[in-house]
Amino acid sequence: MSRTLKLSIVLPTVLVLLVLMAARLTWHLPSSKENEHEFAERVNLALRQTAHQLLVIAGDSISAIAPVQQVGKGAWLVRLERNFDYDSLPSVLQKAFSNHRIGGAYNVAVVDCEKGELMLGYLFNPLEPSHDIPCGGREQTRGCYNLRVTFADPATSFFPHESGWASLAAVIAALLIFSAYHFFIFLKKKHLATEVPAPTSSPNNGQTPIRFGNSTLRVDNQKLVCNGVTKDLTYRETKLLQMFCRHANQLLERDVILKSVWEDEGIIVGRSVDVFVSRLRKLLKEDDTVKIANVHGVGYRLEIRGG
Repeated sequence: MSRTLKLSIVLPTVLVLLVLMAARLTWHLPSSKENEHEFAERVNLALRQTAHQLLVIAGDSISAIAPVQQVGKGAWLVRLERNFDYDSLPSVLQKAFSNHRIGGAYNVAVVDCEKGELMLGYLFNPLEPSHDIPCGGREQTRGCYNLRVTFADPATSFFPHESGWASLAAVIAALLIFSAYHFFIFLKKKHLATEVPAPTSSPNNGQTPIRFGNSTLRVDNQKLVCNGVTKDLTYRETKLLQMFCRHANQLLERDVILKSVWEDEGIIVGRSVDVFVSRLRKLLKEDDTVKIANVHGVGYRLEIRGG
């Protein structure tokens, strides 16, 4: 058995065991009335933060946010009087929970205010992270929505201030998960490099060109025709511009862009988005009907004017 194969079996096994031990230490905390009250307050603040951020992403920074309601044991909801970007919900919600020291598994449901019908939803499990959510990318009907979050086990979903050892365990668990993830990425790339031959060419597959403004993008051969001027794009430039075109005039968060465009890389650098957006702006300078706008602290939006 080769040394690489041994490492690919032994090291991930050890990392998984350590992660499970750290997770058990982190989340298996005693329940008390005081902790329950503080947990409810933190969920309230986290959901208000989430509602605010979703409205900001939707272009609304002035509407009032309804009070958060506890609708059952381990269940809370907040009412949103307008539609929002569902694809941004998982990252925004999880970031708010992390900021308020809330962990564990939970269910998310987007319910129509008037009909009480479940429109969208997903399950978040910290031990089984998923990169996709059901119905992601679909257009959302305008209306009023109740965002409801139900925790699988509220008693083990809270990291109290006094539990410093739990915070340390959480950091260790995060580092171990990070290391395991990048180790598997390394093995995957090494396997592909040694066993899978690189393609000699990229044949034209007849893909329909993407037209926007006075420009046309051909994804199959990585060509951009900008106001009559043909330009060659790199693979990453093509992928980023394709994403912008698919979500024209919509705000895309930086984290969402990184995940969608750079998810096949082992290490993701936050500045990558800024660098490639700058490249695309230069490539699109001949088309004055197209603009990639920066929304400070949130992300970017491809704006297309009529023409």
